[in-house]
Amino acid sequence: MGSSADRDRQQDLQSRYRETLRVPASYWLLSVPVVALLGAELFAGFSGLVAIAVYAVFVIVVAGFLLAWGAVRIEVADGVLRAGGDALPLSAIGEALPLDASQAALLRGPKADPAAHLLLRPYLKQAVYVGLADPESEAPYWLVATRRPAELAAALTASHATVE
Repeated sequence: MGSSADRDRQQDLQSRYRETLRVPASYWLLSVPVVALLGAELFAGFSGLVAIAVYAVFVIVVAGFLLAWGAVRIEVADGVLRAGGDALPLSAIGEALPLDASQAALLRGPKADPAAHLLLRPYLKQAVYVGLADPESEAPYWLVATRRPAELAAALTASHATVE
């Protein structure tokens, strides 16, 4: 039977990083006046039952959208970077660099490569640049938005070294 330290080390090797890109509370708060205004526009002149139905539909649609948008996960585990629904083997990674807000903005905009693989959210300003080892790959790099770019880049670097 292994010691507690061995189990912790094994678990650390299996899952080095995990983050869910939840939508911030401000987006939820901003959705309230949006639902109120759009609902008022659509039910104006109709009965109270129509108003209730319109608001119910708007609340369900907006809440569903925000929940789905914020359910995206980033994980470094089992030799793979999973970002949203996509996976990248760590053996394919050339480099991983944490980017501050201004550096990430450049790679989202003026310096962006249209072939790059992007996982972005407007409420996340920082990101990690993941350069690919194969220059012939479909995407020249991955740009992954995160709240903790230094931790994600460190996990990718450490996991990549373990894989090699």
